[in-house]
Amino acid sequence: MAGARPSAARHSKRVDPLDAAEGVLSDVNGLRGSRLAAAVSGGVDSVVLLHVLRALSSKLGFELRAVTVHHGLSPNADAWSKFVRRLCRRWSVPLATRRVTVLKRGKGIEGAARDARYAALARLPVDAVALAHHLDDQAETVLLNLLRGAGVRGASGMRAVTQWGRSGGPRRLLRPFLAVAKEDLLTYAQTHRLQWVDDESNRDETFARNFVRLRVGPLLALRFPQWRESFARAAGHFADADRLLCAITREETSLTAARLREMDPAAARLRLREQLNAHGLRAPAARTLAEMLRQIATAAPDARVAIEHDGAVVRVYRGEVLITRGASPSFGPVSWQGEPRVPLPELGGELRFRRSRGNGIDVRRLNGSSITIRLRGGGERFRPDARRPRRTLKNLFQEAGIPSWERDRLPLLYSRGVLVWAPGLGVDAGYRVGSSGVGVLPEWIKSAPRAAPRRGRSARQGGRAAARQGIKCF
Repeated sequence: MAGARPSAARHSKRVDPLDAAEGVLSDVNGLRGSRLAAAVSGGVDSVVLLHVLRALSSKLGFELRAVTVHHGLSPNADAWSKFVRRLCRRWSVPLATRRVTVLKRGKGIEGAARDARYAALARLPVDAVALAHHLDDQAETVLLNLLRGAGVRGASGMRAVTQWGRSGGPRRLLRPFLAVAKEDLLTYAQTHRLQWVDDESNRDETFARNFVRLRVGPLLALRFPQWRESFARAAGHFADADRLLCAITREETSLTAARLREMDPAAARLRLREQLNAHGLRAPAARTLAEMLRQIATAAPDARVAIEHDGAVVRVYRGEVLITRGASPSFGPVSWQGEPRVPLPELGGELRFRRSRGNGIDVRRLNGSSITIRLRGGGERFRPDARRPRRTLKNLFQEAGIPSWERDRLPLLYSRGVLVWAPGLGVDAGYRVGSSGVGVLPEWIKSAPRAAPRRGRSARQGGRAAARQGIKCF
């Protein structure tokens, strides 16, 4: 099944894939004892990856398994899956197969397949996923991104170790071969008499990457033999610049329309890109970004700005720029049975319950009735202060500064149809435990956004910010 070796650019320094992978993985904190999945398509790159990781698993102390993603795009897809299954059985590596549906949604087939593949990998119950991207892939990625007009982040290419930060899924993406040229992987495969399959689509020059690989790369190599190493080195310089710029923008914990207006235009573009990236959103095209900034900067104080982008909505609320996910999901009532945590993925977070002296719900006042978690239906009344009468939940949320689009996504606690607790407002005065008693204190913790690598939002204290960010709303 081994394919013919294509012509490759010359490079002076040979790199052994085993040594390269060991060098990268040895520096990964927490790898020992972790579950590592190798993404295996059956091609030579991923077969070498699996072979190398199998050799390193005992030495570095990680638990190896494999995953193959079946896109269903090629008539040979079933045969490739069978090949990977036989390979993993022969090497005694546990294998998971994930079938995906590739939906273009305005994208090319390459981008759509990549999105489907990464979505499947993100749901794996492992600690890290290893990919077989190599030096040629890195150089091609940087070149393609530059041809698309990418900025510093796009020009920084791929990282050998990426913090993925997805709740319940892999925490890291590992690319141990980024310093290894394609021909070195082929040499390794031939030396170890490995077998692999060939994807016929790799010869289709209608795909931009294949055109660069088959036409542009060999042409560059005639004049610049080290072009791949040079592009990879430049990617490292851009990555350093990206980290520095991100560190500067992260010094501001919130983003306001007023701040964007007073910024230098280049700084404003960078700041808004970073805010989008912190939520795992793709960087918009230059024209789209400029339009976002125009709408934000020219909005009146009471205007309702809502700009859709990459499945999310960029809003301005009370002068602050906020990013929220799509419409409220359908959510049925959930009964609380006394668990310390109740995950509510439909609402993007979880409820936590802890015992607290002099604070929280007095369970004795429930008279044995259960607590139900549900969304508001409209017309609810609530009394957070015993010295004041009951008021509408809508008015209380408005005073707390909780945006209207967030209110329909907040889990409320009811007992026998009476509202007992609401995030950002606290416990109803009629159900609050006395100063000497021990109560149950609920907390609504929103899941972190689908964070892009190396990013994270700073948690701000306070009722309004807490309600939006999920920082312990008592």
